[in-house]
Amino acid sequence: MTTQLSADLAPARSKRISTIDIVRGVAFVAMAIYHFAWDLEFFGYMDPGTTAYGGWKIFARSIASSFLFLVGVSLVMAYTRGFHWGRYWRRLAMVAAAALLITVATWFAMPNTFIFFGILHQITLASVLGLAFLRLPPLLTLVIAVLVIAAPQFLRADIFNHPALWWVGLSTVVPRSNDYVPLFPWFGAVLAGMGVAGLAQRAGLFEKLAAFQAGAWSRPLTFVGRHGLAAYLIHQPVLISLVWAFAQFFPAQVETREVTFLSSCQLSCEQTRDTEFCARYCACVLDDLQKDDSFDRFYAGEQSAALTTRVRETTAMCTARSDSEMQNGGVQ
Repeated sequence: MTTQLSADLAPARSKRISTIDIVRGVAFVAMAIYHFAWDLEFFGYMDPGTTAYGGWKIFARSIASSFLFLVGVSLVMAYTRGFHWGRYWRRLAMVAAAALLITVATWFAMPNTFIFFGILHQITLASVLGLAFLRLPPLLTLVIAVLVIAAPQFLRADIFNHPALWWVGLSTVVPRSNDYVPLFPWFGAVLAGMGVAGLAQRAGLFEKLAAFQAGAWSRPLTFVGRHGLAAYLIHQPVLISLVWAFAQFFPAQVETREVTFLSSCQLSCEQTRDTEFCARYCACVLDDLQKDDSFDRFYAGEQSAALTTRVRETTAMCTARSDSEMQNGGVQ
């Protein structure tokens, strides 16, 4: 999850709005907190799946949305104050290069869940696509934003399951990645920022914000907000190195793959079902996948069509079996 960068699209000749830098800095601090929790989970100090569900999931999505929203705001600010194309393309190239760096680094570090289209990739694409919406009325942009956000609920199709189309975000199976921020629905957050910024610009809100000067307390946040890309690239390696160093002296208790799977499955299941059902369901899934090499392949991060079909059949069968057992008073 991640940062920006939207500062990089700021106009060349205008008074900088420190309030936006502060908001961007706050978002970065929130992101660092989430990434630290993810690092703790990765090294076994938190239950598997903790940061992927519940409040942590909402927290992560709010952070990503805030960064993308600010990208849209910055695009509108740059356009209304006189677009500096040379600066725009230079900064866009920097973000694209950083996205490529993240992909390469995570490919070597975590090949089964590497980041092929994370927030930096989304920002790069959105910063280009957003240009096509700069002249639209703000209200129309907001309507389109709603449609983009809602698209995955109605337009998912098997044709998008090909890895070459995963970046679109309309596949019927969510790819495994440590940071997955596809075009749909996340481009909607950028469009929302553009729409709101357009309305704010018409109301003269930017001029009022430019006149506001925060106290000394805001300087660290302002600094981070103005150097978002560098902060993003540096902070996670630092955090994960600190947790790794701690783990060398105080390692977390290592659980078996089966215990880890059941814990993660239970946590995911309980987002929609009760504890008793989830205990039966997860045990059923584990037992069925272990009848052949499916569990090993799943745990290794394989994303083949055959394994996907196998897992779907297992989850459907276990859902029906667990429901039947619950209805029959727990009789196996």
